[in-house]
Amino acid sequence: MTDKPSAAERTAVRDARPGRQRDLGRENMVLRELVTVYRQLSGLALQDADLASVTQLLADRTTATVAVVSPVMDVMAAASPGAPPEKAADLVREAVVHPRLGQVLRASRQGHRSLWLPSVGGMPAIIVAPILVGDEVPAHLITLDPSEKNADEDMNLLVTEHAATICGVILGREHVVAAAARRVRDDLVEGLLLGRGRDDNDTRRWAAHLGYDPGRDHHVVVIAFDVPSPRVPEDAEALRQRVRDVIEHFFATRAPDVIISARESEVVLVAAGAEAGKDGGMDPQRLGATCIARLAELFPDTKVVIGIGGTCRDPREITRSYQEAHRTIETLRRIGRTGTVTAFADLGIHRLLLQVPQLAELRSFADDVLGKLSRGERERRAEYLTTLACYLRENSSPQRAARFLHVHPNTVAYRVKRIEEITGLSLDNYRDRLTTQVALEILDALGDEP
Repeated sequence: MTDKPSAAERTAVRDARPGRQRDLGRENMVLRELVTVYRQLSGLALQDADLASVTQLLADRTTATVAVVSPVMDVMAAASPGAPPEKAADLVREAVVHPRLGQVLRASRQGHRSLWLPSVGGMPAIIVAPILVGDEVPAHLITLDPSEKNADEDMNLLVTEHAATICGVILGREHVVAAAARRVRDDLVEGLLLGRGRDDNDTRRWAAHLGYDPGRDHHVVVIAFDVPSPRVPEDAEALRQRVRDVIEHFFATRAPDVIISARESEVVLVAAGAEAGKDGGMDPQRLGATCIARLAELFPDTKVVIGIGGTCRDPREITRSYQEAHRTIETLRRIGRTGTVTAFADLGIHRLLLQVPQLAELRSFADDVLGKLSRGERERRAEYLTTLACYLRENSSPQRAARFLHVHPNTVAYRVKRIEEITGLSLDNYRDRLTTQVALEILDALGDEP
């Protein structure tokens, strides 16, 4: 890896050699070519050009393979003389595995300067120029220089540097446009989630602009997360931003049609459900569980919980689904269940029980009803509670409960009788059955602690 000497320095060295005559004709030709390429590149900056236009122009003028690559070596645009972009991208991917290229890219990014990697082992020389947007380097422009010819090398280095500047202008413009579009999009999503439309027409218009299809079932999915408290407060926001970025990228790549809005400590999705015979849609339970597993790998100390609101079709129902998703998250957090994906519809009676301000009151109620079962061994209590829950779920049928528990029906009948004797309940009585079922639901929500 070397800093490329300037054209003037190389010319001075050549002139100092005995018997070496300056090839003024060739240098003038290179200079004219350089001016022409500069003008063409600068013209692209004034037009609505993209990265592909810059790489194609540079490839045509330098007869080299040219590409814009991201910091993780994704090829954002590529061109090669006489070859389609796909082939050029393949050529670049072969070159970027060079073991020293990563070092060159890091040095170029840190020093904000162009660098040159000489030809080694049959690989072409590689020129690397950082693409600057402000003080950031979101990408690099690389030229696979096949010439290794004195003046051509110099020109390729100079035009690569200038082309990187033009790419910076294009990326900067794209970032501004993308940021403005994102702000508008976030405002529209916010309006739908919070029901801020002045009337139904506003709501429907916003939804249509976002690509919402009122002919399909949708769910609002909220991915809420809590990052650990860092030593430096500013680090918390940086960590939250990284978590948001990972979540957005995860769902955007797996469910391209989903409507996404990132907020301070949550990412909100409005997603169409998968339907037979229709493209698109997502399974929020499955993708949510996969997302949580991915976040656990990347951010092991971050607590994540995902709530899924009820079904909505009419855009006016999005607000209700969003509220349900939030109520689900609040319920799960209250009982200390993080790292889970739960739908509002699956909360059942829990969404009513957990509105009680003091959870201790709920546990006290369950203990009054079933607490006497804690006498004796803990294993026996668990056995009784499991049998009781199954017996009630199977509509008080010892036979069906026995099949589920893999025991004899007489065993179920005996356990039920002992439960009634210990607790004083009569499971033939409607009120006692209802009281028992509510107590079991409380234990299920809060955990079975005698």
